[in-house]
Amino acid sequence: MGKRGGKKFNRGGRGGGGGGRTNWSEITRSNEKLERYYNELGIVPEEEKEEFWAAIRRDLPNSFRFTGSRGHALAVQERLKQFYIPEITSIKYEGEFVEPPRPVEWYPDQLAWAMTTPKQVIRRFAPFSSFQKFLVAETEVGNISRQEVVSMIPPLLIDAHPGMTVLDMCAAPGSKSAQLMELLHAGEEDTILDAAQKVREGAAGEEPLGPEGLNDDGRTTGLLICNDSDYKRAHMLIHQMKRLSSPNLIVTNHDATMYPSIKLPPAPSAEGKPQMNRYLKFDRILADVPCSGDGTPRKNVSVWKDWNPANALGLYVTQARILVRALQMLKVGGRVVYSTCSLNPIENEAVIASAIERCGGSANVKILDCSKELPGLKRAPGMRDWKVMDREGRIWNSWKDVEEHKEKEGIDGLARIAKGMFAPESDVDLPLDRCMRVYPHHQDTGGFFITVLEKTQEIRAKPENVSDVIPKASVAALADELDSRKKSNSEPYQKLNSLDDLVAPDQEAAKEAAKNATVAEATHQPPYSTTLDAPQPGSPSKRAADDFESEIPAKKTKLENGEELLLGDRPIHKPAPAVETVETTETSGSNTPAQSAPLALEKPVKKKVHQEDPYKYLDPNHEELQPIYSFYELSERFPRDRFMVRNVEGNPTRTVYYTSSLARDILIQNEGSGMKFVHCGVKMFVKQDAQRENVCRWRIQTDGLRIIEPWVGSSRSVTLTKRETLRKLLVEMFPKVNDDGWKSLGEIGEQVKDIPMGCSILRVEPTGKEDGLTERMVLPLWRSLHSLNLMLPKEDRRAMLLRIFNDDTPLVNATQKKGNESPAVAAPVESTAAAEDQALKVENEQLGEVEQEHTDTRETYTKAGGEEDRFNTTV
Repeated sequence: MGKRGGKKFNRGGRGGGGGGRTNWSEITRSNEKLERYYNELGIVPEEEKEEFWAAIRRDLPNSFRFTGSRGHALAVQERLKQFYIPEITSIKYEGEFVEPPRPVEWYPDQLAWAMTTPKQVIRRFAPFSSFQKFLVAETEVGNISRQEVVSMIPPLLIDAHPGMTVLDMCAAPGSKSAQLMELLHAGEEDTILDAAQKVREGAAGEEPLGPEGLNDDGRTTGLLICNDSDYKRAHMLIHQMKRLSSPNLIVTNHDATMYPSIKLPPAPSAEGKPQMNRYLKFDRILADVPCSGDGTPRKNVSVWKDWNPANALGLYVTQARILVRALQMLKVGGRVVYSTCSLNPIENEAVIASAIERCGGSANVKILDCSKELPGLKRAPGMRDWKVMDREGRIWNSWKDVEEHKEKEGIDGLARIAKGMFAPESDVDLPLDRCMRVYPHHQDTGGFFITVLEKTQEIRAKPENVSDVIPKASVAALADELDSRKKSNSEPYQKLNSLDDLVAPDQEAAKEAAKNATVAEATHQPPYSTTLDAPQPGSPSKRAADDFESEIPAKKTKLENGEELLLGDRPIHKPAPAVETVETTETSGSNTPAQSAPLALEKPVKKKVHQEDPYKYLDPNHEELQPIYSFYELSERFPRDRFMVRNVEGNPTRTVYYTSSLARDILIQNEGSGMKFVHCGVKMFVKQDAQRENVCRWRIQTDGLRIIEPWVGSSRSVTLTKRETLRKLLVEMFPKVNDDGWKSLGEIGEQVKDIPMGCSILRVEPTGKEDGLTERMVLPLWRSLHSLNLMLPKEDRRAMLLRIFNDDTPLVNATQKKGNESPAVAAPVESTAAAEDQALKVENEQLGEVEQEHTDTRETYTKAGGEEDRFNTTV
């Protein structure tokens, strides 16, 4: 969306943008309409305006967050605090000590940090170079995530816990989704280890072990569904989320305004009574909706260049629909967190008020007071009164004033203004001051809006009232033209009965609409269509100032679960030269520019349909699984009915995935229903060639290692406690174990000397001793005939070396020939060993294609302007 660059001191500079670079010093940081809007409409308190505008014109500080399990995140954080911060704080520049990175005061456990150090200081001093290498390496492997500080707030206020079902409706690029996933897995590692220990000791009964939410023998029973309406962005999201390796994740590709109902297996019923259909309801929903992004000018140059009041006017309808849909899918007692990176009340308080009104008022939905949560976070209360600016910059006090002007002067300049955009009437008791506004000058951040809603009763949302929206002039003209042509019975419109017929009369569109009607509970959007062929903007940041047009509600129908579905809403766009066009792109959760397709008179454009591989679960007694159980001495307690493959035949040919039980039930129950599942499951086993018979060719993939490790037998594990041994395994690839080679492996030499070929688990146990390690880790190990190897990508090896040992030693491949040694003089057995190790070398580099997938996805992400910053361009 925005471009980045550096001003004189470049405090931060890079946010969520992509595309080419722009020198911030060349940017005019002013916009007359924006400044007038915020100054005259009272959005910023009078006494704070000067401070507000000064802050919003400065560059945004860099910020990052430690990710993953709490224990591991704290271990990485400790390295920052104990090693890099002392080095940086010793630097003096122009007689003053340099300000180091600092933890964000209100973020739990100091897992979020920000820094404002100027680039000219960073480039001048060696400790910053060392710090930069650390950031780059840890970001590369997913231990650190670049994320704007205010963007971290919504997941913290959603109050998610293990065992909950959570939906992120507009999830890409995935930074907030990662936070939600961490909350669902909180405490899981320790509870799994505890449960496994009780099973080994015979102290476990038949019932699953663990506290509420973690009562699947320590595993979380919760589920996170992440959705994005854009197919490419959904796959960027998968790339981000794969780092967390969660079997409790499903990624979908739907328009958030018409998100489909998800079927669950029928509930047990009394004998003789039919089983009732059940649909998933969520404990928590995050609606971080597409918005104009007018709170982001510190990182997004397009705000200064292109802001106009029409941006918010065009997004209000979509935002309200997403929020209403969220409230429909929520359990009674559940929470929805609504958020934008805009400060415009039309996109914020107006949306909250409109959605609550459509859902039956405060009796059904209440705004929670979160003023005591996140102590240390500076914030302002929500607005209770505001005005509306139209496309021409005129300011309106009330809907009544708009209607009076329309009657006298017509609708020019009033397009898309709606009654719901104005503040509620004085007699409506709605505590909008409980909404939360974070201004840039509060704590040197971007601007953000957050509101937490609780559903207190079941709801039936009211339909939108078309008379409460000013249509665009072209829409009104089109409707008049339709009436005229129908009256004159002119060709080719003599068979048209409605505006819907004019907009989408082709059979394919009708089929698509019918299909959507069978899978959605409520909608006010056109049939879903992907936009993969659409040009990508400069950034995948979810917020956009897409110029959404007026939409016309139409007839209602009912679905099998009794909820009403509105059909026939189709956004009408400006006429293109010589031919009028209609929007065909989805509008939620994406900032893809709206695409257009010709009207009925032109030949319909074929849409690209994306076919995902099916999800097929394996019989627990499948012949390919039995050798795996035996080889790894897998505990009978580990669930065997959650293994899955992704091919039509349902055969484990290359990869076996693992999912949670709820994810399995959803995938099976909704097969063929129209749900667009694009990802689920963690790679657990990957098939690998071996040069000997009677070797299990299914190795444990790194992604699934944490899940299965506590349940693997002792014969397939190796224990390591000393730092130097781990360092050797990280630096040296394929160290020899035949003959006397095992002696160089120190404490694990005896363990690996006689271990059978195949995959094992290296358990790194902390001892607290000087020569020991401080963090428990589990790593995949492969024992070949003559050598040993950690099955880790090179980037993971380098990151661990830097973090644990402050060592950037180049990796050594022990299989490469030294000097002028001729391979012809090697004994036959050595030739065999070399061939085997060379094959394993290739396998190590590819890691079952994981490293290549990681690289390919990263390249795609970067080309699309991804937010996966590497710090070397910003630090």
